Amino acid sequence: MNRGKGIFLIITGAIFWGIGGTVAKKLFQQYAIDVNWLVTIRLLIAGLLLLSVQFVGKDRAQIFGIWKNKKTSFHLIIFGLVGMLGVQYTYMASIKHGNAAVATLLQYLAPVMIIVYLFISRQSTLTRKDVFTVSLALVGCFFLLTNGSFSQLSVPPVAIVWGILSGLALAFYTLYAVPLLKQYNSLVIVGWAMIIGGVALSFIHPPWQMDFKNLTPETYFYLIFIIIFGTMLSFWFYIESLNSLSPKESSLLGSLEPLAAVLTTVFWLKDSLGMFQWIGTICIIIMILFLAFNKESSTNNT
Repeated sequence: MNRGKGIFLIITGAIFWGIGGTVAKKLFQQYAIDVNWLVTIRLLIAGLLLLSVQFVGKDRAQIFGIWKNKKTSFHLIIFGLVGMLGVQYTYMASIKHGNAAVATLLQYLAPVMIIVYLFISRQSTLTRKDVFTVSLALVGCFFLLTNGSFSQLSVPPVAIVWGILSGLALAFYTLYAVPLLKQYNSLVIVGWAMIIGGVALSFIHPPWQMDFKNLTPETYFYLIFIIIFGTMLSFWFYIESLNSLSPKESSLLGSLEPLAAVLTTVFWLKDSLGMFQWIGTICIIIMILFLAFNKESSTNNT
């Protein structure tokens, strides 16, 4: 039952995150929303909402109890700055300079990064199936980013750099959260991590520095969707799934995230992909699905 709940949470959260990225691209394109402001406001509001949910629950003492232990407090701050803020900012920056489909697919190199890390740290063995899936990822990325041409990239280099950094941040986010989850509720961990990241980014772009008078009802609707579904629920569901799934499984079972991003980018934003980019997209999605449903791969982890 717990495993089924974990699978449901990670798939639902992945869909919300994928669609949320496309909605963010809409805000960047049509309404010229600043990426720094968007990341700041979504982190602060979503974090406060998650802690509010914890407050009305049974174990509200955890909200401030987590700060009583110096070691745990330090880990939470690192998780908020490197994990939460790292994932949020790099992903949004990649979308800003490229598109949601490519940004999400690059971010989903995280499962490969986790496999390599677990192998190097001798926490997992590297099987021939793992080598096959890593090869799929590399081939997929080549076609996705070059559209089959060796002479030029089909995606701006800056978007590629941010996308790869997003994958690294997601890998760190997934692995680093496990020890914290053994001590505290996922609502508390994710809520505080978002507030920590939001406060840090506020020094770069204060959330109140925005011309709210020019925001249309449609803009507010997109903002609410990103904050509630694309941030609060997606990250909460992802972390909560780690209570019943391993880090490798959670990172792999989110395979609907890139699919949701690709479909909404192509059919809603009308950003077309070339033939070889579609081949690259299919390679990466096959890689994620193969790992997600490969029992040998998902059991050889910590």
